[in-house]
Amino acid sequence: MFLFISKLLPLFVYPLGLSCLLLVWALWLSRKRSRKTYLPILLALIIILIAGNPIFGKYAIASLEHQYLPITPTPKAEAIVILGGATRNNESPRIMPDLSDRGDRLIYGAKLYMEGAAPKIVLTGGRVPWYGGDASEAESMATILELFGIPREDMILESRSLNTRDNAVYTQEILEREKIKKVLLVTSAAHMPRSIAIFRRANIDAIPAPTDFMVSDRNLVEYRHSSEARILNLIPSSDSLDYTTQAIKEYIGIIIYRLKGWL
Repeated sequence: MFLFISKLLPLFVYPLGLSCLLLVWALWLSRKRSRKTYLPILLALIIILIAGNPIFGKYAIASLEHQYLPITPTPKAEAIVILGGATRNNESPRIMPDLSDRGDRLIYGAKLYMEGAAPKIVLTGGRVPWYGGDASEAESMATILELFGIPREDMILESRSLNTRDNAVYTQEILEREKIKKVLLVTSAAHMPRSIAIFRRANIDAIPAPTDFMVSDRNLVEYRHSSEARILNLIPSSDSLDYTTQAIKEYIGIIIYRLKGWL
């Protein structure tokens, strides 16, 4: 039940969900012919304009992504832990698992393995029941890694976890069993602040190996380069709305996990 509530409630504070609630309120006020009908419409417009603003969205997500930057050269470890969320299951019409928009996690983890950063890969992630699919995320990731030529015997699958805290708890059990002391933690850069805090709270010696950066350094300053860029950065976009939403999601997650004592 906690999993369902944790997925449901934030939808009403994300920009799109909150704007929809305000518009429903406006419709209710319009039926009563209230003079205040414009108020929720105005609030919804303000939310979309701010959350969808390219400059705001990029800086919101960068505030998370820049907390942990890639370490070069990459430190050596005993295993690479790749968090779930990198694949879509192989339900019809797919004939095999696909990489999701967070698929960089899997590609970067494979790169680290091939470069000799660690001899083992721990794939962690179950499958949320209402999202469908028979295979766990860990199994789907293993299927794709085999296509890269990585042998199955070098992979350890954790197929029970349904959230980031579970990732850490169940991975810690595996590391103890396999006598693995130090790991490289691979996840999206925006997800890294919460993930590394949870893993370290679980007494895992984890080195952050972030990937899937949504904005580059150039993206953060490109609006300064020309008047055309400045004008375009005043227009809301779906990408920017997504950046803001993902940033809000992570900050809400940090607050909730901290309240529950998981950080």
